[in-house]
Amino acid sequence: MKIASIVLTIVMSFLTSHALAEKPELSSELIFPLEHWHNHGSCIVECPNGDLLTCWFHGSGERKEDDVLILGARKTKATGKWTKPFIMADAPGFPDTNCCMIIDPMKRLWILWPTIQANTWESALMKYKISTNYMQADGKPPVWNSMQILHMKPGDDFPEKVKLATDKYLATQNIPEAFVPKIELWKKHNNKQAKDKLTRRLGWFTRAHPYILDGKTMVVGLYSDGFSFSLAALTDDWGKTWRFSDPILGGANIQPSFARKKNGTLVTYMRDNGPPPKRVLVSESEDGGMTWSTVYDHPQLFNPGAGLELANLNDGDWICIYNDLEGGRHSLAVSISEDEGKTWKWTRHLELDPSKKGSYHYPSIIQAADGTLHATYSYFTPTPEGSRKSIKYAKFTKEWILQGDQ
Repeated sequence: MKIASIVLTIVMSFLTSHALAEKPELSSELIFPLEHWHNHGSCIVECPNGDLLTCWFHGSGERKEDDVLILGARKTKATGKWTKPFIMADAPGFPDTNCCMIIDPMKRLWILWPTIQANTWESALMKYKISTNYMQADGKPPVWNSMQILHMKPGDDFPEKVKLATDKYLATQNIPEAFVPKIELWKKHNNKQAKDKLTRRLGWFTRAHPYILDGKTMVVGLYSDGFSFSLAALTDDWGKTWRFSDPILGGANIQPSFARKKNGTLVTYMRDNGPPPKRVLVSESEDGGMTWSTVYDHPQLFNPGAGLELANLNDGDWICIYNDLEGGRHSLAVSISEDEGKTWKWTRHLELDPSKKGSYHYPSIIQAADGTLHATYSYFTPTPEGSRKSIKYAKFTKEWILQGDQ
């Protein structure tokens, strides 16, 4: 009888959580009140105890000031409320930006971010910290076990790989004759930078969640505004050593986010910082993230030059959260694909501002253990006193997306 009771409890718990996950549902809130400070670039994870943890960067402005630091907040499962923000990372006197997090198979929390050395993107230095003690109930920050520099060291053949990838990409493009001189300058610029050791070892940024392959390899998506392309950093021993992929090079494709096909192919969706038409940019890897196909425009997904995230769902479908426009960040959408990104049949909006004055961008998304979806994003809104900013949190279900905009 006791065994039967336990089995029944487990089954009922599963059915209840499954039903809750499938019920059309949306709730949202600001994690902290609107303020004049710049709050941007959030990332969210679910802790093993069911708490939610998010981080973002906060300050006067990383391009001109040195007071920017990484803040975080925790939504505890016990209270259902967000704690007051606390410091996650801070190099005093330097801007810390573009943070991302992941919890590895050993249930350790990682935060990765760049510290800006000289108020230019090209001076970014990648760092990461690891914690085994990050689920405090009293709103305190994680206790960090270690902090490391992610020393970027693309191989000595990096210049040749950049040249080959550039030529391969351009061969797929129909370039108007009037643009040929600009293209030649772009090629010359990238080739020159790739040959310089310091230039190719600095200036790399994180943005979206890393991806863990088969429970043993962590793939960290990186990009460079100096090069205006992306690559991946991979570790098979949880940060003791790192290796670096070939360049993921196309028409100014940055801020990679990953999903994986059932056949093992790793896919990255990227922000489009290039010329029109503005689309989500795509590349694929069949060797675990070391080499990548020629970058191409997604035929369906727009992108205004803004961050996005792609993720696998537990049922095999894919989800993408993004600004679904060619211009502007006043529309934030979530879409579902049932065919591994070929088509995106279902879309619903978390934000859609007819006035076009608000900005809702740089989203982060996860699926929790109970199947619900959780997102955070930068929330900028105009007021008579000027722009006011916060990080917004939304909880919703897949069924809510499938309903479409009402």
